[in-house]
Amino acid sequence: MSGGRFDYTQYHINTIADSIESELERQGKEKPKDELYFDKEYLEKYPEEKYYYIHPLEVQNEMRKAIKILRQASVYAQRVDWYLSGDDGDENFLKRLKAELNAL
Repeated sequence: MSGGRFDYTQYHINTIADSIESELERQGKEKPKDELYFDKEYLEKYPEEKYYYIHPLEVQNEMRKAIKILRQASVYAQRVDWYLSGDDGDENFLKRLKAELNAL
């Protein structure tokens, strides 16, 4: 059956983690032209608007924690989904859960 107990919504958890990761990776980088919504004069006056915001270090650290927790939550949701759907028995559930958490 391969899961389905949660209507496969557990995959959204990884999407959120990916989005936060992207936010962190693009900090300080120049925005592509299609994301610049201001005219040339405005950008000359406020050149920082050409670049993605750099979050304070403390915020970045918390965002990294969020990514880790979300990745763990995704593993838990997937493994519980398969368990409750009857795809995994007790032993497989515990074995796969441990292996996937260790792989993070």
